[in-house]
Amino acid sequence: MIVRSALLNVMMAAARKAGRGMLRDFGEVEKLQVSMKGTADFVSSADLKAEKTLRQELAKARPGYAFLLEEGGEVAGEDKSHRWIVDPIDGTTNFLHGIPHFAVSVGLERDGEMVAGVVYEPISDSMFHAEKGAGAFLNDWRLRVSARRKMDESVITTGIPHRGRPGQEVFIKELTAVMTNAAGVRRFGSAALDLAYVAAGRCEGYWEHSIKPWDMAAGIVLVREAGGYVTDFEGKGDMLASGDVVAANDQLHAPLLSLLRRAAN
Repeated sequence: MIVRSALLNVMMAAARKAGRGMLRDFGEVEKLQVSMKGTADFVSSADLKAEKTLRQELAKARPGYAFLLEEGGEVAGEDKSHRWIVDPIDGTTNFLHGIPHFAVSVGLERDGEMVAGVVYEPISDSMFHAEKGAGAFLNDWRLRVSARRKMDESVITTGIPHRGRPGQEVFIKELTAVMTNAAGVRRFGSAALDLAYVAAGRCEGYWEHSIKPWDMAAGIVLVREAGGYVTDFEGKGDMLASGDVVAANDQLHAPLLSLLRRAAN
């Protein structure tokens, strides 16, 4: 039987509540596809609604904690040690297009360190959760990163720089290098789920540049507690500040990081 902390139970309950509303909204998206403006406006509203639910539920349980929210930005709290880092819909573009691959992401930072994370996939009712020192789980199943040791047997996920953002030329070099060496590369469209999938052993690694703290906060804890490694491109732990992240199982993190570095230079 899994014994979860009160904090983790709070995070999971908040994610589930936001996810229920999100499912109802996602059911309406297909009906709005004929109207580009209507769809975009509706999804923006769904995003804000989910964030409001998460903020209310988390603040009710821990009133003094600070927040870093995708839509609402920084919200100071009386408790200077704790901060919720929240992404109400990670995979908004998928949601907008009626693609059923998106998640709620809630991370808890204590004194500058990520200590708990929840990534909830409402479509499949998959609750990825982890707490420092207590392991990582998918619902009630213990997670462990993949045991594959060879890059040519591995599937690596990534995120492509959006239109108008810098870094596309470097990304193409990195992508070419990984495609040449790995069994396959996937671009799913949700950083939180990419990290959760590394933790679950569904893929061996993940890399991306210039993403936001709320995209990766929860996933960092999941990968680490499942026995994997997460760093920035310098091999250090400054991912939230730099926005650059490389995650992989314990066997392939160093080779993947080395491959990406060589490609970028």
